[in-house]
Amino acid sequence: MWNNVGRLSTMTCLKIFPGSLRSHLRGVQLAVKAQVRCISQGVSRTDSSPRPARSLSSRSVLSVPALYLQPCSMRRVSGSGSGWYESVADSAPVHFTEQLLISSQQMTGLPWWAGIICTTVALRTVVTLPLAIYQAAIIAKIEALQKEIAELAQRLRYEISVRAQEKGWSEKTCRYHFKKNLRRIVSELYVRDNCHPFKASLLVWVQLPMWVSVSLALRNISVGLEHAPSGLQQQLAAGGALWFPDLTVPDSTWIIPVSLGLINLLITEVYALSKLEQSKFQKYVTNVIRGISLVMIPLAATVPSSMALYWLSSSCIGLAHNLLLRSPRFRSLCRIPPSRSDSHTPYRDIAAAFVTKYMK
Repeated sequence: MWNNVGRLSTMTCLKIFPGSLRSHLRGVQLAVKAQVRCISQGVSRTDSSPRPARSLSSRSVLSVPALYLQPCSMRRVSGSGSGWYESVADSAPVHFTEQLLISSQQMTGLPWWAGIICTTVALRTVVTLPLAIYQAAIIAKIEALQKEIAELAQRLRYEISVRAQEKGWSEKTCRYHFKKNLRRIVSELYVRDNCHPFKASLLVWVQLPMWVSVSLALRNISVGLEHAPSGLQQQLAAGGALWFPDLTVPDSTWIIPVSLGLINLLITEVYALSKLEQSKFQKYVTNVIRGISLVMIPLAATVPSSMALYWLSSSCIGLAHNLLLRSPRFRSLCRIPPSRSDSHTPYRDIAAAFVTKYMK
């Protein structure tokens, strides 16, 4: 009987019964009046009369995995573990970044430590710097609108008070109409000047996935990959310099992790010192970023030196871009609109604010 054979996979049934499965089942039903039942795990047949079990030739059984059940060509970073981290590390963007890093190193012929730095400079300059310029332009337009928004809000408040006296509105109703109309006015101004605040966050939505992809790609190459070019991990093991000769192991001297934390803290302080006035939310965000910068120090001491070197290079380039975007000449060259917070001597002002805050 077919029941003695057990469940057969869908691909096995297609292999045993050539041709259209629908026409074959219809023919069997008309001939012996059998019941055919299709299940997601396979196709089984039940009949009222007992029949001897149909034998399967070894050729038919073995040919199915060879044709249909071949293992996926996706490279696995780890033989065990199927969590979200391994899924992200085994994703298509990370594999694409791996090939980008390997190809750039092969084309330039540089040591791996220099190749990582050069690739970081290229990615941050080509991808994130234009987005940073665009973000600065959007923020400048939003700051320029604040004066107009304040004037329109004052006029709207007067009109709401007049209408409230005519219709006898309560204080709660006045606040409702004021907020509703003010949101509409501000939205129209954003549309008019093409400076919606969401556009200012475009840099984060591009830079963060790129940072994760490059980090995981370097981690995959450092720990070794199946089907990767032979000797690639050995090249990284000998591709370091100075106190980090092996890029596949963490920096035991903690020089790179501590430098990473200091650079990230410096970026945070430059941003905080350049603001004339900070709201409570901005102060809260600044403190959170300070905490993340400190957490990155022990984290960078536990990952391969290739990842830590990339993080340090990316932070240094981010600090350079941050300072560059404060240059009046560069802002004028990029046609960034002037704003109230602009300074003709930004670097001198930041240094003076730093000395006043921390050294006096």
